[in-house]
Amino acid sequence: MTVTSGEPSAPIESPEPGESSGLPLTDLLHAAVAAVGGSERPGQVAMAHAVAEAIEGGTHLLVQAGTGTGKSLGYLVPALAGGDRVVVATATLALQRQLVERDLPRTVEALHPLLRRRPEFATLKGRSNYVCLHRLHEGVPQEDEDGLFDPFEAVRQTVGGPSSKLGKDLLRLRDWADETETGDRDDLTPGVSDRAWAQVSVSSRECLGASRCAYGAECFAEAARERAKLAEVIVTNHALLAIDAIEGAPVLPGHDVLIVDEAHELVSRVTGVATGELTPGSVNRAVRRAARLIDEKIADQLQTAAETFERLMELALPGRLEKIPEDLGYALLALRDAARAVITALGTTRDASVADEDAVRKQALASIETIQEVAERITQGSEFDVVWFERHDRYGASLRVAPLSVSGLLREKLFAERSVVLTSATLKLGGDFNGVGASLGLAPEGEHGEEFPEWKGLDVGSPFDYRKQGILYVAQHLSPPGREGSRADMLDELAELVEAAGGRTLGLFSSMRGAQAAAEELRGRLDLPILLQGEETLGELIRAFADDERTCLFGTLSLWQGVDVPGPSCQLVVMDRIPFPRPDDPLVSARQKAVEEAGGNGFMAVAATHAALLMAQGAGRLVRATGDRGLVAVLDPRLAKARYGAFLRASMPDFWYTTDRNQARRSLAAIDAAARAAAS
Repeated sequence: MTVTSGEPSAPIESPEPGESSGLPLTDLLHAAVAAVGGSERPGQVAMAHAVAEAIEGGTHLLVQAGTGTGKSLGYLVPALAGGDRVVVATATLALQRQLVERDLPRTVEALHPLLRRRPEFATLKGRSNYVCLHRLHEGVPQEDEDGLFDPFEAVRQTVGGPSSKLGKDLLRLRDWADETETGDRDDLTPGVSDRAWAQVSVSSRECLGASRCAYGAECFAEAARERAKLAEVIVTNHALLAIDAIEGAPVLPGHDVLIVDEAHELVSRVTGVATGELTPGSVNRAVRRAARLIDEKIADQLQTAAETFERLMELALPGRLEKIPEDLGYALLALRDAARAVITALGTTRDASVADEDAVRKQALASIETIQEVAERITQGSEFDVVWFERHDRYGASLRVAPLSVSGLLREKLFAERSVVLTSATLKLGGDFNGVGASLGLAPEGEHGEEFPEWKGLDVGSPFDYRKQGILYVAQHLSPPGREGSRADMLDELAELVEAAGGRTLGLFSSMRGAQAAAEELRGRLDLPILLQGEETLGELIRAFADDERTCLFGTLSLWQGVDVPGPSCQLVVMDRIPFPRPDDPLVSARQKAVEEAGGNGFMAVAATHAALLMAQGAGRLVRATGDRGLVAVLDPRLAKARYGAFLRASMPDFWYTTDRNQARRSLAAIDAAARAAAS
């Protein structure tokens, strides 16, 4: 269930900071913790009081709460106690599910007799996350290379039923749509491919609108929005929060308090939402969608512009475009003008021969509007945008535009009219919150003014004794990593460490190529199961890794932040190198240059901060429970030798630190022996 309904929320008197309904906040927290079967932590209590104070005072708070603190209740209890409308935005599906399926229902039930009201809560996501009944039942045309087709008609005409994976997924989606209460893709288990979901969902631009849609009264997305309007707590994701900040029209209901969990991800998610892209494939699809609905002359104009753009993209070389080349500028202007003409034409023409013409028109209009907006944005040449070419081995070239910084946007849109609490296990980098604060548009702590809002940073620590539970080992004797080529000494070191640990290894690599090379090498050397990201779904890999203590799991970015395996299955976490962004990444290099031109240290502000966040998250995979023991091994000597190494180490959990390779092996062998003894 995504909603809890109860008694109407009765008005309550404004509570004192940290108290509600005459009850101390600690009593409310105690009741909630007992309800979820947990135990109170000092850090959780400190966090709850700080959140209550920020909400009461209308101020802003950054809270670093380590793994095991119980930060969800640390913000939910004071938020519910205050009685204000609250939006909670998270980055991962796992945390959203924990909140709406476990923490919120139990907390509401526990606090109901104490608060004398039962707060309602709801989940709200972007429209494309919900199945569209119109598209599901009417079979809105989609295009392929030969023209338009109805995917469900293709399934219906297959003798003996669908045999393809797509066909099976589509029929399963149709059956599921008759049973689901939410229509939310995340409630579909097992899931379906992106291609299958695209056949039954629409973007906000493609939606006909409830008043014009035959299925408007039954629409899952509209129902979710109606529930959110009535809820006291709305759980959403960073992407929808970003859209709410960027778009002119709000997509979230009005609220008094915003809580951003997994806040270390926010800048990246906002940047992604604010990034525009043009590819020959997307432009050609838009041409096909619009061609049947408009005058032939206007369609030819768009087709000619698309062909010119495609020819230029075939020659495009990856890299930043500090100045738009003349030929590309003309091509983009032609695309923009042709798209404008098509948008005008789509508003005035009708084609009675096209079934369900309104839906087809909406889909075409959405595609053309995207082309027009991105082309215009690039040709305007804002100093606050970065434009670059990318080339993918499979998908070819793309033209992208992204904001040089989102800090000003976040300062203006996030902090202006509500109290904001941002929390994560990794917000304090290099010893303070100022790096993350700057990325969010905040001045250094204590230096607020008319332009910069006041905020406070709080590190509530962790219930774990990191210095007794973990070791940070840096292999300073290894050769430094280069941009190309294998590192034979690194692979030797990795094999020895994994063998000493008896498996039990999570290998975090900076590239998929590095993970593949290491997996291939160790599979030939060691008699241990080596799992590799991409060879199975991530969920299956993590389950297999957790179930067999001898197993190792190697992979890239999603493993740095997405693995929660307490116990003896994960006692060695290895990082092959410091995960700096690629030096030739156009957006990263542009952001570093901008910091330097403003008198700052671009490398530390951008590249080192990026690496520090990832290393803090990666190292956090080791200790997930009070009984965990293990070692984090960084096979990059720069962490010990480079000047920035101290900044990166200060951003990681406070493990006992060593560069002694023999000590590392002895420790791993002892941990392995203890785990074997405990299992026997």
